[in-house]
Amino acid sequence: MYIIPAIDILDGKVVRLREGDYNQKTEYDVSIAEMIEKYQSNGTDFIHIIDLNGAKGDFSNQKTLFDIIKKTEMRVQYGGGIRTIDQVTELLDSGIQRVIVGTQAITNPSFLEELSREVGKKEDHANRIVIAIDVLDEVIKYSGWMESSPIKLMDYVDRCLQLGFFRFLCTDINKDGKLGGAAIELYEKLLNHSPFIKLIASGGISSMQDIEDLAKLNIRSCVVGKAIYENRISIEEIKAWNLKAMTSL
Repeated sequence: MYIIPAIDILDGKVVRLREGDYNQKTEYDVSIAEMIEKYQSNGTDFIHIIDLNGAKGDFSNQKTLFDIIKKTEMRVQYGGGIRTIDQVTELLDSGIQRVIVGTQAITNPSFLEELSREVGKKEDHANRIVIAIDVLDEVIKYSGWMESSPIKLMDYVDRCLQLGFFRFLCTDINKDGKLGGAAIELYEKLLNHSPFIKLIASGGISSMQDIEDLAKLNIRSCVVGKAIYENRISIEEIKAWNLKAMTSL
């Protein structure tokens, strides 16, 4: 299992939310560029960047983010407000390693079908799409976790798999930002239902012990954010772990 450090951006600042609540944010006194440089200079080669404004349909961060991303040598997993097929393909063609799709995939049934056809035109593109599943008590949430979907969790996973998407970023909102441990039971349910999905765990990770607990499952990677900013997990620990886990990514 590979650890992917996270940077969440809101109003141009590096933040972490608690339970996905924009009113429960912690701002960190570091710029986006400084955080990226810190990761890169310490040997990180893959980073997770979320535009929280974009998730709500506000793209005021986007140009600045893209300008910074273009300058980094790290591979980037990017999400937040991606609403069109053109956006997805432009990001993939521009060098973004992975593109996360969430709200549009849930609210527009034809979006995933069209995306499946489009990414199928290039050999590696389907592998670079990440389906975001943000879950609160097994209810799928979207639009910055402000809206609820009637689609059942496992039904949604099955539909994505049928269309050729197999990489999922699953966040348990109950766990997010609390540093109380990862959603082991939720991930076990998902993997028992679909053992061959490439699952990325997110939310609640607070220690290297949590990382070890996740690694016992068939999880490909995990996203760690607040635990780094709160000095629960060091970048050096992440680097050492990832050197042993490169084949899992």
